[in-house]
Amino acid sequence: MTGRTPRPAGHLVGSYGLPALTLLLVLVFSLALPRTFPTLDTVDAILSTQAIPAVLALAATVPVVTGAFDLSLGYGLGLAHVMVMKLIVDEGWPWPSACLAVVVGGGVAGVLNGIVVEFGRIDSFIATLGTGSMMYAVTGWVTGGGRIVPGPGGLPPAFTDIYDSTFLGLPLPACYVVALAAVLWLVLERLPLGRYLYVVGSNPRAAELVGIRTRACTVYAFTAAGLIVGLAGVLLAAQQQQGNPSVGLDYLLPAFTGALLGSTAVRPGRPNVLGTVVAVAVLAVGLTGIGQLGADFWTVPLFYGGTLLIAVGLSGYAARRLRTGTGRPPDLPEPAEPAEGSAG
Repeated sequence: MTGRTPRPAGHLVGSYGLPALTLLLVLVFSLALPRTFPTLDTVDAILSTQAIPAVLALAATVPVVTGAFDLSLGYGLGLAHVMVMKLIVDEGWPWPSACLAVVVGGGVAGVLNGIVVEFGRIDSFIATLGTGSMMYAVTGWVTGGGRIVPGPGGLPPAFTDIYDSTFLGLPLPACYVVALAAVLWLVLERLPLGRYLYVVGSNPRAAELVGIRTRACTVYAFTAAGLIVGLAGVLLAAQQQQGNPSVGLDYLLPAFTGALLGSTAVRPGRPNVLGTVVAVAVLAVGLTGIGQLGADFWTVPLFYGGTLLIAVGLSGYAARRLRTGTGRPPDLPEPAEPAEGSAG
């Protein structure tokens, strides 16, 4: 009779260290700020204000699974929310049509990113930085460098309600995050496509040898990221209720910090959806506590920058442990049978 090999302590720390840190931060800030931090208002504020960073972090996670980085996320978010406002306020579109058009447009932008990276053979950093700069230029052209502000009648209440409403007592934006995370978890962890994406990210050559279409998988990943960015743009427009051409860049660093820090939790050494959600929770609790302590504005980029460096270091360490055999790599699909008479 065989038994399971017990997991080493380091693996348990890597898997559950970040959730434990979240609980520890909650305890520390609750003791330091007993009147303001452990309240329902604080919980509602975290769930509401951190929804868009969480959605964008999930968008960043998908290309990272394939070993690529999409630096156009922040620029795309800015363009998406500006286009929503442009279509509703200036062009008079019904808000559902405007939202759908922007989400589809985000998917098209993702397809173009994937084509440039894979078929143009350009490094994803450079390619998406270039496409992101072009998106920023389009944003400036659409807005003329100014804000898009609704008229005296304001925006349709049904549109603003997609961000301001609640569902089962929870802010509706938090429900979007849960639903999106559930869909991405199902695709990445339970469907063959997710397994292929992980194999492409861990060893593209091995993926090609077993018959995986690596180029198509990368394009799929960028397309998914673009669709999610379009969704985030709709939520940002409903939240801010105006079009600000420069606001999207503020979300780029939090998105990658959450995605990379998430690869050190739950399933250390590989980007994963649950880890990203936990990482966003850690960042949200930390920023909320720091803000309630009265820290200056410059502590926010300092916090994100330091956390990003730590996340990259821990992610690299976990990936090295995985390659040396102390972790469990993603399952490879069975190789296709060679055609009869072909060379071995």
